[in-house]
Amino acid sequence: MARLSGRVVVVTGASGGVGRAVARELGRRGARVALIARGTAGLGAAAVDVGVEGGSGQVYEADVADYDEVRKAAEKIEAEMGPISVWINTAFSSVFAKFKDISPEEFSRTTAVTYLGYVWGTKVALDLMRSRGTGAIVQTGSALSQRGIPLQSAYCGAKHAIKGFSESVRTELLGDGSDIQVTLVQLPAVNTPQFEWVLSKLRRHPQPVPPIYQPEVAARAIVYAAEHPERKEYWVGMSTAATLLAQRVAPALVDRYLARTGVSSQQTDEKPPSDVSNLWDPADETTDYGAHGTFDQRSHAHSPQVWLSWHRRPVLLTLAAGTAAGALAALGRRLRR
Repeated sequence: MARLSGRVVVVTGASGGVGRAVARELGRRGARVALIARGTAGLGAAAVDVGVEGGSGQVYEADVADYDEVRKAAEKIEAEMGPISVWINTAFSSVFAKFKDISPEEFSRTTAVTYLGYVWGTKVALDLMRSRGTGAIVQTGSALSQRGIPLQSAYCGAKHAIKGFSESVRTELLGDGSDIQVTLVQLPAVNTPQFEWVLSKLRRHPQPVPPIYQPEVAARAIVYAAEHPERKEYWVGMSTAATLLAQRVAPALVDRYLARTGVSSQQTDEKPPSDVSNLWDPADETTDYGAHGTFDQRSHAHSPQVWLSWHRRPVLLTLAAGTAAGALAALGRRLRR
């Protein structure tokens, strides 16, 4: 899977946000990108982006919460583009509100899109890949897959479920001796249009919990995972690493910290956005929102942690060599005394 040039790669949620940035990054790699989403305007613009970057993109409208729609889209992709090598799940929706203010219908729809969308995408991809015995599935996760925060109970629940589901499927494939790989990419807060079009019941404009990263940081990590799917999990951003490690060491302390800060840190001082919401209908049916949200000036375009993660073996070897050299030098000084 080291090279994606000429390979067929499916991206769900490709019309905007992280999925849109992933599509562009795949275009730079010369991939043949199958773009799945609901929004006509966003999908069309995404296909143009892929072509501009050097790849080729084809549009397939589907609601990922509907298994039959996902299956039909995948069958059409293979008929028109060829065998699918990589399937990347990024589609999601959510509700910004306290749990008590979310209706059962809203919670169910969020779960259907954000969790079952990954399940159906994975099932369809595996059904097609098994006959060939090879392929990769990349799940776009979040630091919130292991650490829930206020105002996002539906989203956090779905991301927790994705992690457990992916681990189960991964172990089954390993037990079968399959060469099909499943990997999970845990993302930090990302500057995407989600904060403009996700259903919000807050009094103020929702925002990502700082520090915020640009979607291109996430896209490069996701595409890298598609090229190197043998690793179980990738962490993106120092904030993700800090969150996941803190959750392992002192989860109760993190609970109390988020109880004090979690609500205010997810809202700006501005009024909430318009009534646009993509929970039931696509927000980008007639308007292309692109990959970026409204927080460009506050977002990081790079993450040193990601580079260290990709090069962890040589970095560890270098550190070990430096430590050994230091120890030998110290021993030499003692012997000369």
